[in-house]
This record gives sequence, structure tokens and C-alpha cells, in this order.
Amino acid sequence: MRGAVDAHHHLWNPSDPGQGWLADTALATIRRRFDLQDLHDAVRAGVAGRPVTATVLVQSVARIDETERLLAMAADDDLVAAVVGWVDLTAEVSAQLDRLRGGHGGRLLRGVRHLVQDEPDPRWLLRDDVLTGLQALANADLPYDLLVRPPQLPAAVELSRRLPGLRLVLDHAGKPQLASGDLERWSHEVRALARSEQVACKVSGLITEANHQHWSVADLRPAWDTVLDAFGPRRVLFGSDWPVCLLAASWERWAATAAEFIAPLSPDEADAVLSTTATATYGLDGTVDADLDHQQHEEDQL
Repeated sequence: MRGAVDAHHHLWNPSDPGQGWLADTALATIRRRFDLQDLHDAVRAGVAGRPVTATVLVQSVARIDETERLLAMAADDDLVAAVVGWVDLTAEVSAQLDRLRGGHGGRLLRGVRHLVQDEPDPRWLLRDDVLTGLQALANADLPYDLLVRPPQLPAAVELSRRLPGLRLVLDHAGKPQLASGDLERWSHEVRALARSEQVACKVSGLITEANHQHWSVADLRPAWDTVLDAFGPRRVLFGSDWPVCLLAASWERWAATAAEFIAPLSPDEADAVLSTTATATYGLDGTVDADLDHQQHEEDQL
């Protein structure tokens, strides 16, 4: 059995530049510093009986200096195996990638993301300058994390068709509107996106799209069933979206929910969702198995 990968989490300090978004009163629960020790404590329970042996740290603000800080943090930690950072897709992408890769921890830059969900133009992804930047990511063989809401999914579908050489990862399953139960449009567009074989999907962030106080496994199941049917288990990745998930539940409760969803899958399919797809997508260099072997060796010595 492999270890598990948490393919989507964050670390931040509210005093850092760009973190003003945390001032929203609805975010009081997560308006504090979350550091590496907090991460290690959060994932200690594991998921589906597996220890978490690698994670993917994802940007939270549109600043390259945040990505530099995240890379430096990851370089000095044995759990964070990759960083999905930020670059300005409308500027010279290659120069920005060189800057990030040349810094401390730069080898751990394994993807890029922009907060497209906050762009007022629902077709922002298809702007000529953005497409040029995304093509530069494809040329660098870096996947692009898609952070979009349902109205922006049609542009994501078109992007997948225009740039078939760009690997895409749909964050938070495209943010289905679970609180309202209105999933028809979302389901249609997610299935259309899944027809492009270079697209994978993170099953993360579902609980924060549901009713934060009263969600249940049954409330989330329609979204899980749609994603699993559309992408298949070998293009689905487990992610926690910690600490954002704390708005609706602990890391442990979300992991237990994911384990319930994964339980009917075959061992190979469960491996894909929990480990191998993330490892391949973000180039984790065998970290998952190596760390699990090290842990087993230590236990054998006890």
C-alpha cells in the first residue's frame, strides 16, 4: 500500500503582503498564521488508513514573492514535495519561471495557478495574452491549476481544446454549487472538460461549497459521483484545501469523507486517487513510496 498525497493545501501569514483577503469577517476561523508545523499536525491522522507522505503546496495570492516564500519553505521540509505557484500570465512567463527556479527551493516549482474565479471576465482564460502565457507553461511542461467557478467552466473547456499540450488540473472539482443543489450546469461543463484527456480533477474544496454548518456525505455525493464518472479514478486527485476546509470541517473529517467515497474502488483505483495521479501530475519523484518505505523501516526497528 502506498502513502497518500494531499494534492492541495495552503500556508499563509495574514501579515504577509497580499493577504488582505483574510480580513473578510466570514473568514475569521482561518485568519491566523498557518505554518509547516500546523500542516504536519493536521495531516497526522492520514486518509483511508494511509499516512500522508507528501503534499502539494498551492499559492493563495497573485504575487510572485509569495511563491518564492512557499518554495523556500518547501525546500526545508520533508513533507511538502511540490509547489503550485503564481506567475503573471500576461507578462513574460519564461523570465518569471527562471526567477522562481533559480531561487531557494526552485526545483520544487511543479505547477502554476491564477485565481481565475476572481476575474470579472468569464472568458479571461481565452484572452490572447493569457493564452500566450499558458502556452509558455505548456512549453515548460508545467501543469496549470484551474481555479474557476461554474460560469467560467465553458472557457476552461475551450482552453483544453485550444491548447491540448497544456496539462490542466481542475481545482475543487470546479466549485459545484452544493449549498443550493443546482448542479445541472456544472455537471454538463465538467463532463465536457473531462473529454479532454490532459485534464485531471482535484476532489478538494467540496465541503466549503456546501452548507458549512450542516453538510453531510450525502450532500456531497452527487458531485463525487459526477467527477468519478466523468474523469475516472485515474484522473482524480485527493486534496484537502486545508486550512480553507476549516471553515466547514476539520482536516480529519474531510479525510474520513473522502475515504468513504474511495472505499468501493479497487486497490489500484484508490492508489490513483490518493497517490499515483498526483505523483505523475506534479512530478513528485517517487517521494510517496520512498517516505513510506523510510517510515516502515523506522517502525521495524522499534
